[in-house]
Amino acid sequence: MSNNLDAKKVAVEEIKERFASAKSAVLVDYRGLTVDEVTELRSKFRQAGVEYKVYKNNLVKIAIKDTPFEALSQDLTGPNAIAFGINDAVIPAKIIKDFAKGHKNLELKAGVVEGTYCNLEQIIQIADLPSKEVLIGRFLGSIKAPVSNFAYFLSNLIKEKEGNAQA
Repeated sequence: MSNNLDAKKVAVEEIKERFASAKSAVLVDYRGLTVDEVTELRSKFRQAGVEYKVYKNNLVKIAIKDTPFEALSQDLTGPNAIAFGINDAVIPAKIIKDFAKGHKNLELKAGVVEGTYCNLEQIIQIADLPSKEVLIGRFLGSIKAPVSNFAYFLSNLIKEKEGNAQA
């Protein structure tokens, strides 16, 4: 009995550490996925730096008590897997949503992103957001356009003044 309790305490500590290092955690119901499909999904997560784990719901509930992730307790029913966004808070939801398009047995449930609980609809909205790189590119493009136009205007103005001075 004591060994079982010790093992559970170790597991709870591991889960706490996983959540503490995560910017986000997204719950999925993976029932019905084949071993090959789960392997494919894990590969996609690994490539993106996302950790994907299956834990017992009761241990997760104990581990997330009094943390920003505690709101997930209400969604911890049935078999769940958790995708942890370590470096990028949005990427787990994006990968799951994209993967679920071709694998109807995978279902997004809920998540916590940057300390905020998100229900299914909110997680889907987050998954639809452009990537950080795309947003930065758009922002820089919007800044660059007026500067480029101004530089073009000045260049033409100088050429015009030089042309008038030579005439």
